[in-house]
Amino acid sequence: MTNLPTDLKYAPSHEWVRLEKDNIVRVGITDFAQQELGDLVYIDLPKVGRSLQAEEQCAVVESVKTASDLYSPVSGVVIAVNEALVDEPELVNDDAFGTWLFCIKANDLSSLDDLMSAEEYQQVIDE
Repeated sequence: MTNLPTDLKYAPSHEWVRLEKDNIVRVGITDFAQQELGDLVYIDLPKVGRSLQAEEQCAVVESVKTASDLYSPVSGVVIAVNEALVDEPELVNDDAFGTWLFCIKANDLSSLDDLMSAEEYQQVIDE
């Protein structure tokens, strides 16, 4: 059993999502994802100002084992990226739930309803 923060929502593609004020959605990858990937060596983040659709591929994390695509949980515009990860992608390995990747100003929050609770996500990773 993983210790999953219950204040987050989870995507089947292993991103975590935190809704903040003013329709801003903060996105990272789950601890399960970083464990499966192994030591991260590179993260390709979306460009600030990029418009995204919900479930659109928007970033890539690369590890010593493999590369994995990341997907936007909502439609909107990227308003911030975690620049520290350019030089230190291993920060995600150190604290996956404390290290965000990018923020989106959401056009519509309804796609958050399609995401999973911590309990639902736990069932997915236990399978």
